[in-house]
Formats: sequence, C-alpha cells, structure tokens
Amino acid sequence: MAANSAYLSHPFKTSVISSSLAIAMGLSLAPQAMADDSELANIERLEVHGQQTENRNTLGSAENLLKGQGVDFSEAGGVSALPILNGMMGDRIKVLVDGADITASCANQMNPPLSYISANQVTTAEVIAGVSPVSAGGDNIAGVIKVSSLNPKFGESDSIKWNSGDISTGYRSVSDTLLLGTNATVASKNISLSYQGAYEDANSYKDGNGDKVIDTLYRAQNHALTAAWRDETQQVAIKLTHQNIPFQGFANQYMDMTDNKSYGALARYQLKLDDDGEFSAQFNWHGVKHEMGFFTPEKTGKMPMNTEGDDYSYQLHWRLPIGDDSTLLVGQEYYSYQLDDVWPAVPGTMMAPNDYININDGERRRAAVYGEWQQDLSQSWWLSAGVRFEYVTTNTGEVQAYSNMPMMGMPNMDAAAAQAFNEMDRKRDDNLIDATLLARYQLSTNQQLEFGLARKNRAPNLYERYSWGRGTMATTMIGWYGDGNGYVGNPDLKPETAHTLSAAYKYNGDSWQVSTTAWYTAVTDYVDAEVIGSFNRTSSPDGKRNILQFTNLDANLYGARFNALYQFAETSTGKWQVLGKVNVTRGERDEGDEPLYQIKPLQTELALQHQLGQWENSLSWQWVATKDRVDDRRLENETDSYSLLNLNSSMKWQDLTVTFAVNNLFDSYYELPLGGVSVAEFKADNTNGFNQIAGAGRSFELNASYAF
Repeated sequence: MAANSAYLSHPFKTSVISSSLAIAMGLSLAPQAMADDSELANIERLEVHGQQTENRNTLGSAENLLKGQGVDFSEAGGVSALPILNGMMGDRIKVLVDGADITASCANQMNPPLSYISANQVTTAEVIAGVSPVSAGGDNIAGVIKVSSLNPKFGESDSIKWNSGDISTGYRSVSDTLLLGTNATVASKNISLSYQGAYEDANSYKDGNGDKVIDTLYRAQNHALTAAWRDETQQVAIKLTHQNIPFQGFANQYMDMTDNKSYGALARYQLKLDDDGEFSAQFNWHGVKHEMGFFTPEKTGKMPMNTEGDDYSYQLHWRLPIGDDSTLLVGQEYYSYQLDDVWPAVPGTMMAPNDYININDGERRRAAVYGEWQQDLSQSWWLSAGVRFEYVTTNTGEVQAYSNMPMMGMPNMDAAAAQAFNEMDRKRDDNLIDATLLARYQLSTNQQLEFGLARKNRAPNLYERYSWGRGTMATTMIGWYGDGNGYVGNPDLKPETAHTLSAAYKYNGDSWQVSTTAWYTAVTDYVDAEVIGSFNRTSSPDGKRNILQFTNLDANLYGARFNALYQFAETSTGKWQVLGKVNVTRGERDEGDEPLYQIKPLQTELALQHQLGQWENSLSWQWVATKDRVDDRRLENETDSYSLLNLNSSMKWQDLTVTFAVNNLFDSYYELPLGGVSVAEFKADNTNGFNQIAGAGRSFELNASYAF
C-alpha cells in the first residue's frame, strides 16, 4: 500500500499566503491531492507560522481556519462571510469544497461555498493568492481557496473495526454561542466509512460598548457521510452532504435568510498509472433551496424571496511524468449551473398581484481544458508554465414584474424594464484564456526567491448580467456588498482580465523565519458599478443611497505582505517566540485614481507565543489603520484605526484537549472596515443614517475536544 499511502491518509494542514507562489507550486503538483509524500517533499510549502492545534479543536465556520492567514472576509451572516484575497471579493476567488465548484444561489450571496463546510470537518485548507497555476482552477482573477474534508482513513485489519472519532463542544460569551462537532470512522484495510457533523447556534453579538449588534443571530448544521474503497492502485470515494440553516441574520442586507437547505453528492476515482503517473476523475452535484425574508423583531418586514440552484460538474485530471525532471499535468472539466429566483407576491401590497421573476431558468456553463508543464532546470531552478482555455455560456428566460400597472400614478419602471429585457437576445458566450509562469530559485539551503506571472479571466455571474429591475425596491434586493445601495445588471458585461506579477523572498534559519511577498494586478474590464440614480427613504441627507449599474472599467490593485517568526529562547520554561505580520493593500480605478470598494487598510500583528510540552499560549496584538480611502460611488464609510489584544491558551492531556481564549481583551469598540453598513440599525432608527457595522466586544471562549 505504500504506493498510494500519501493520498489515502493526510494530517490536517493549512497553507499560508505569505508566499502565494510557493503554495501555487505545491498545488500544481497535486491537483487532486494525489502526489507522493516524497514528491511533495521536493516542493517548498510554507506552513503556518507559529502554533496550530488540530482541526477538531476549531469549531464554527470554515473562515476561522483562514483568518489571519492572508484571507480577509467581508462580514455578512455568521457563517456566510465572503472571502477577500488581494483586495478582491466573492466570485473573483475560486472556492473549491472537496474539489467541487459550488455557486452562491442568492442575489445577496448569502450561501457562498465556504458556508457549506464547518471548521471541524476540514482536513486540508490551501490558499493561493494571485498567481495560481492553471491546474488549480479557472474562472477567477484573485486566487483559489481549496478546502477538503474528503480524506478517507483506512485501518490495518481485514474486517471493519472502529478506527477513530472525536467529539467537540464550545461556547462564546459575546454572542451566547453554542458549538458542537463530531467525527467518527470505522474501517478495514480496504473499506472506510465515516460521518462528520457540526451544529452552531448564536444570538446577536455585543460590541465593545456593550450594545447589541442587531440581526447577527443564526443557527446552522452540516452533515457528511463518506464511504471509500481501495486496493493497491486505486481508490473510490463517495460523499453525501446535507446542510440546514433555518435562520441567519444579515445586518448589512435588507433581507435575512429564513431557510437554506442543501444536498450534495460527490464521487471520486483515483488510479495509480505506470511510471508514477496518476489519474483522477470526480463527479459532483449540489442542490440548494434558499429562502429570504424576515424572522426576528431585530429587523422586521414582509417580503419572501425564493431561490433554487443546482451545480453539476466533472473533472478529469492526469499527472504524467515525461522524464526524470519533468512532469505534465493535463485536465478536462465541465461545470453546469442552473438558477431560478422568484419573489412570491404579497397580496394586499404593492408587491402583487404577480410573482416577481428575477432569474428564470438561468444557466451558466463552463467547459475547460488545461495543460501544465513543470521542469527542474537545475539544482537551483524550478519552472512551471501552463495554459487553460474555458468556454463560458450564460442565458436566462423571460421575466416579469409584480405588476404591469402604474405605481401611485407614476410609470412602472420595473414593468418597462421587464418588457425590454424579454425583447432582447440574452444569450452570451465568453472565451477565457489563462496563462501562468512560475519560477523558483534556490539562493542557498535556507533562502529562496520566487517569481510569478499570470493572465487570468473571470466571466460575469448571472446576477451581474441578468438582474433587470430598475425600481428602488427591486434594485436594493440585489448586491452582496453590504453597502445599502441598489444594483442593476448589465447583459453586455465583458469578462474580467487580470495580469498579475508577484515576487517573494523566503528565509528559513535556526531562529528566524522570514517571508515577504509583493504583487501587482492590472485588471481590464473590471466589473465595477456606475451611479444611475439615488433614493432616500428619510428626510435626512444621511439616508441617501445610490442605485448603481454593473459596468466594465480598468483598475489596478497592489500590495505587500511581510511575516517574521523569531524564536528567542528554548529553556526548561518552554519554547518562546515572537511572530510579526504586516499586510498592506491598495486598489484604484484607472480613471481618476478613485479608490475601489472594500479595500482593507494597513494591518499589523505582533504575537508572543509560548509552548511547554502539550501546553500552548499566545498573546497577540492586532492594529488596523484608519480607513480613509473609500469608494464614493457606493457611499462607503470611513473607519477609525483600532487595536485588539487577544489571549489564547490550549492544553492537551491524553485524548482531551481544552482551549481557553479571551478575544478583544480590553473590550474595545471598533468598526469593521470590511463590514459594510448596518441596514438593520437603519431600519430600526433611520435618524442616524447608515452607520458602519461594529465589531465584537470582549468574548470569553471555551472549547473542549475528546478523541476516542
């Protein structure tokens, strides 16, 4: 079984973004996590600086594993925050869950891919910002996030016996959150059966002033069953998933999630070929029924919105050695997404007598092929080059407004927009060509330079192209930016094209570990928005919001990251080290150098870490600068600088692990630079306008995990 043991059993690992190129090189050798341990050892992979506990001790959403590792998040619901890489959010990042491409089936992206997997289910998490190899995935310009829970464990006996299991629980005081998680596996040498489950229930959290941040409560559960079989050269795995979110508040949206039920099925086949080659095939389906409305007195109203989406896809990958120092990766992939978005009529209101049909039988299909070549040019130089082609088609059926009659004596803007939309040819075809070049130069045994150049593309999503409503109510239901504005689609949007240049330096010494990365991205036809109107539901100027239409323009984004770890003592009192991080990102439109929306200001972190046997401690100080470069088109708020002090302690004793943490130790009040505005607060009291969402106050957190 040694030939395929590497991909049959892996410990939890998380790759960090402090050098996106290093991770890209590692990923490019294993598009389906099939590479040998010996082969992976030859590829430099950056591990998380500092300490890390096992994944079963991390409860809650998967974002808890990715925060602080180069991934920022645009705050939304408690389990549905949208990741941000290199200043770009949402669909610009390709998020793959167990290799499957899951589409957010919601006009507000309330059910993004990462919301369908819990932290305790994740066995591997890999992130590639900017220059990602073509084998890692297409249809993105910001990078790739790959999280996986499909990691079958096998035993050593001929009969099926108990293999492993754990149960975890946690509590967070700031939101009165209860968390539960469990994993269990029975296995033989050739068969593995496992279950993974997670449950989370939270009230709305409090800020540093002790005030409730209303409409941030939620409840969620995830379940997964996996069955796998293997022999000497091949492995088959089948995974079934189910998620149920009965409610989730979205403080920065006009609507809330009132139900989200999903089911998924995945089948993966892996085969060891002659001459150390490998083949993998994967087939995926994911279906979701999603409902929006209102469920809490913290944000009231009456307006149902129902969405149904289905993702179908397959991926075929080959890894073919073509010499002692050369490897060829080839692949063919197909993705089909179907969407229906209907807003049922509310009799006796202006939202009647018809159902509002927002997206009718929408479809987005992608067919892709790629080839990637890797070569060890010498003992010092390693090179990889790849090309990927995707053909993308989008289309949708005819739509209708709530009513075709004039509204309060005024022309019915939505009825006119629906007629114009139905009369147009709505089918669009896009050709996407990605190309990447990655190089690594070994300066010495502990120093390395890395370079990357990429051309990447992303086609617009269905909501960017086909959201047709023009009235205030209809437009404010569209948009995942949390800004309180309204959005109108544009069928003539072009795909985004990004050219990225990245360079990194790494040093690994006995006491010091240092990595620094600088990157620059020029985006042609960046999907942004232009102001086409405004509205104000109050008598105060602070209540003004804009109506924007998606449009193409050119933009530039650039930034740098610096990480350093210094071990200054290792004595009888334990190992002591200091971790430092600095991250800066800028983004602006070419015309007028106007700031792009939701770009995080300068952020730094300094942490003192201590380890004595199975006892680990960390005291970290995080500082975020003033956000004064804001997007005027979206009426983005400025935010003040702030600092947070966090304390964490973990102790493992035999099979029991206990973690205690105090986040925001001094109970500081601060506003989230990427959090958007509090629509919930505005609806409760509109006299203060649209204020930025506040961050969580002091929280005492306790987790316990027992392995059996």
